[in-house]
Amino acid sequence: MPRLPRGVPVARHRVQEAMRKWGEPDDRVETAALVVTELVTNAVEHTAGRRIRCRLLRTSGRVRICVWNRGRRHIPELPGPRDPDAYPVRGDGLRDVDGTEGPGPVALTLPAGTDEGFSLASVAEDGRGLMLVDALATRWGTRSSVSGRLVWADI
Repeated sequence: MPRLPRGVPVARHRVQEAMRKWGEPDDRVETAALVVTELVTNAVEHTAGRRIRCRLLRTSGRVRICVWNRGRRHIPELPGPRDPDAYPVRGDGLRDVDGTEGPGPVALTLPAGTDEGFSLASVAEDGRGLMLVDALATRWGTRSSVSGRLVWADI
């Protein structure tokens, strides 16, 4: 697809269409649509190539979304991916996250005296998409080279 804002809904629609043909459940289809929207948006905003490639890989119980872009304009440093299997299991059954694989859950505290719910306005706009990908994907990662970057996410 072209590396233009109009490529984002094209990617989302193609992912939804392919996954529905595969018979994937609606919740997984919509999760994939949201993840591909974020990944393609990042490629549109932060790269210089003319085209973006998006590929879906389906295996038993998993769909991998891959977004590849050529050329660099300004590719910000991404937080590392979250791979729950990479962390050792503690005695309480939870995994011990040491921060080396990515941001994981982010704790947000409200100012004293605030009893309202969380507002996205309190978080910087850049990086929200990858926080969303991190929350929705079971695993995700990146590969960079001088010719571009591949970002993938498993759902």
